[in-house]
Amino acid sequence: MSDPKVDSSKPAPSKTENPKSTNSRPPNPHSRESNTPAVAGLAIAVVLLVVGLWLAHELRIASKMQDCVLSGRTNCNEIQP
Repeated sequence: MSDPKVDSSKPAPSKTENPKSTNSRPPNPHSRESNTPAVAGLAIAVVLLVVGLWLAHELRIASKMQDCVLSGRTNCNEIQP
């Protein structure tokens, strides 16, 4: 029959094999390729924020002007310094 000292259900560990090591290097989290999309996304977010703030400011000015005109006033022009 079979030898009781040999367990055939588990493969014998090999000293030359390391299951964690591979030929390719692991990706470097600080490499320039991984930072480029992040920087591009940040730049797009900043541009959208600036445009949104500018648009909100312009709409607020237009709303104040419209409120002034609709209240019947005739001197609604802003005084420029």
